Amino acid sequence: MLVDGGLAAALAFLGVAAGVVMIIQPGSSVVGISRVAGIPLALLLAVPVIFRRSHPVAAFAAAVVIGGIQVLLNIRPNATDLVIVILLYTLAAYTPRRTSVTGLAVCLVGSAVAVARWMPGQLSVLDAIAVGSIMFAGPSLIAWVFGDSMRYRRAYYTSLEDRAARLEAERDAQAQVAAAAERARIARELHDVVAHNVSVMVVQADGASYALGSDPDRARQALAAISATGRQALTEMRRMLGVLRRDEDGTEPERTPLPGIGQLGELLEQTRATGLAVSFTVEGVPQPLPDGAALAAYRIVQESLTNTRKHGGPRATAQVTLRYLEDALLLRITDDGRGAAAASDGAGHGLTGMRERVAVYGGWVQAGPRPSGGYQVTARLPLTPTAPAPASPALRSSAPASPAPREVLADTNRAGAA
Repeated sequence: MLVDGGLAAALAFLGVAAGVVMIIQPGSSVVGISRVAGIPLALLLAVPVIFRRSHPVAAFAAAVVIGGIQVLLNIRPNATDLVIVILLYTLAAYTPRRTSVTGLAVCLVGSAVAVARWMPGQLSVLDAIAVGSIMFAGPSLIAWVFGDSMRYRRAYYTSLEDRAARLEAERDAQAQVAAAAERARIARELHDVVAHNVSVMVVQADGASYALGSDPDRARQALAAISATGRQALTEMRRMLGVLRRDEDGTEPERTPLPGIGQLGELLEQTRATGLAVSFTVEGVPQPLPDGAALAAYRIVQESLTNTRKHGGPRATAQVTLRYLEDALLLRITDDGRGAAAASDGAGHGLTGMRERVAVYGGWVQAGPRPSGGYQVTARLPLTPTAPAPASPALRSSAPASPAPREVLADTNRAGAA
C-alpha cells in the first residue's frame, strides 16, 4: 500500500498542477464550475489507486464514476486520467477474466464517449477513430493485455508452488511409510531373535533346575548353553539394531551377514541341543535365493521350530524339508507333537510375521494341525522376485496360485500363539 500511496500522490500532484494551469491560463475555453472542479476531481481520482490491490473492483468503479463526472463537466483529460488505465490493469491482474473483460468494455465505451465529447467537429470519422484509438482505446487495451498476462503468470506460479507442496507432502508420506515398514521389519526380526533364543534359554534353565541336585555336570552344561544362547541373541540384536545408529566418530557400524539357508545347520544344532530331535532333508538341486528370501526361509524354519519346542510337548520330534522346484523353494516343517490340542496364549505374532515376509517375495504360507497328529508349516518362496502376493488377515484355506500339499489345513488356535 505504501508504493500505491506514492503513485497516487504523484498522479494527484500532476492533476492539481494541470488544474491550476487551467485556472490561471488566460483565454481558456473552460468556464464556470468546470474551471475550478478539475482540482478536486483530480484529487478524488487519485484516491482509489491506494486501494487498487485490496479492492480492485471497487477502486475501478469509483474511478469510472469520477471519470464520468469529468466528461459531463467537460474537463479536459490530464495526467490524472492515467488512473483509469492503471486500475484497469489491476482489475485484469487480480480478478477473474469475466470481471476484467467487463471493465475493458466500460473503458472502450468511455473512450467512444470521450472521442464524441472532445474531438473537434472538423475531423472526419476515420480521423476521430484513429485519434480515439491512440489516446483512449489503445492504452486501455494494452493495460488489459498486460494485466491479464500477469494474472495468468501468477496463476501458473501458484500452480507450480502447489505442485511442489504436494510433491513434498508425498515425499514426506513416502518417507513415513518407508520408516513404518522398516520399523515393522525390525520388529519382526526382534521377535524372531528374542522368541527363539529366549525359548532355548528357558528350556535349558528348566533342565538345569531339574539336574542341579542329581547331575551337577548336566546342570553345568545347561548353564553353559544358556550363556552361549544369550550371547548369540545379544550379537544378533546388536547386528540388527546397528542399522539404526552410527558410531560416535560418525562411521558406519560394522555389519555382519544376515542368516540364510547356509546357517540352517547351526540353527538345527542349537535346536537339538535343547533336546528336540530334528531331521533335515534337502530335495532337488539347491539354487541360490535372493538375500531377503533366504532370510525369510531361515526365519520361517526358526519360528516353526520355536513353536514346536513351546507347544509340541516333551517327546515331540520335528522334520525340516527343503524342496527345490524349478522356480521356487518349498519349505515344510512338521512335528508329531500335540497339534490341535496345543494350548494358545494368544500373544504371539510369529505366523503373521511369516506371512508378511513371504508376501513380499510373492510367496505364500500355510500352517495348521495335521490330520494324523502334530503340526505342519508349509511355505513357498519364488527363486526369482515376483510381485508381492495380496495380504490377507488370515491364512488362506483355499489353494494358492501354486498348489500346496493337501494335508496342510487352515490356522487353528496355535496360530495366535506363534
